[in-house]
Amino acid sequence: MKKINISQVDSIFVNRSYPIEFLIYYKHGLPIDKIRKALKKLSSNFWPVFGEYFDGQINRMDYTEADYFDLSESQADFNSADKPENMYQTYHDANLLQGNKLFFLMVFQYPNGTVLLPKMNHLAGDGYSYFYFLSLLAAVSKDSSIPFKNSLIKFVSRPHHDRTVLKPFLLKNIKLEKPEAAEKLSIEFVKMPKREIRPFIKQIALKTNQTVSSNDILSAIAVQKSYAIQMHKFSDVFTLTIPIDVRTQIKEYGAKYFGNGLLFNQTIFNTAEITQTNIENMAVQIRKSMPVISKENYITYLDKIEQQIKNGQTDKLVPYNPFEGCLVTNLSRLPTGKLNFGSGNPDFIIPITIEKNSTVVLAEKDNFILRLVYQV
Repeated sequence: MKKINISQVDSIFVNRSYPIEFLIYYKHGLPIDKIRKALKKLSSNFWPVFGEYFDGQINRMDYTEADYFDLSESQADFNSADKPENMYQTYHDANLLQGNKLFFLMVFQYPNGTVLLPKMNHLAGDGYSYFYFLSLLAAVSKDSSIPFKNSLIKFVSRPHHDRTVLKPFLLKNIKLEKPEAAEKLSIEFVKMPKREIRPFIKQIALKTNQTVSSNDILSAIAVQKSYAIQMHKFSDVFTLTIPIDVRTQIKEYGAKYFGNGLLFNQTIFNTAEITQTNIENMAVQIRKSMPVISKENYITYLDKIEQQIKNGQTDKLVPYNPFEGCLVTNLSRLPTGKLNFGSGNPDFIIPITIEKNSTVVLAEKDNFILRLVYQV
């Protein structure tokens, strides 16, 4: 049986926490039969997606459609104008991903369009991997006049699965408890016009000679808002965690690396300064906390995770601690242009997964949108 060892970063997700799930709506419908066939075609190149996890390894499994795909048809229209909060309530338990499986695609066919609900265990890969796979699924599902198009796509876009290429690793005899779900989480959407973010960046450059990104600004705003909503729940420090994709800086990974090519970077604020300082100063602190990504530095990061496992510090095997701060994930550059299955790009796409004290940065034409999740 073909199998691969999971990586040090993958080990954070062996308890099935933080699955990746988006609702993707197409008002002109989708070629369902072609998607079914495309799933099977990609099951060889992307076999870890269709595998099962056991004791530190992902094992290849024979492809059986019922294990990875289901279709639900409705006589009622999909309410595309509904609030994202209501869509979450409707769909957050709709996907059937269970057991040791790592991926499941739920499709809802409506008279006024099609909803895709792909759900992937974070152990299989990160957000980049998720959309890497979906973009190939879309490409293989489309009609084309090019001879052998699908074979060409599969060859050119074949993913790289060696998750321990930087450092050998085998996770053995460890079980992590899944974090307890918060009883009731609130979801809030904050719209930030892009034209209001640019002046922040210019002012900081003039005042401090420090370059910051829009994500630094948005993360600072997220920290202030998250803390203000529930400041009584935090002690003297508040930790901001930002996942960083390391693929472009580490040649052994590269753009075709399929897995969790991530480093979870932390910026620690004194809670007093969150309420007393301005967004500009916080953004500069976030920027200065960003690590230099190199092969050597990333191996040190992997060593740290291994040491935590060796020392039995399984409580530290988490992307972030929602009781000590928040997580900010930037999804403002979702590759919607690569999710055309033949009937056009998605009419909208929203994340379904929510976690306590997390913020997702989304974007529309003129605005950034912060989706804050918290427990009051």
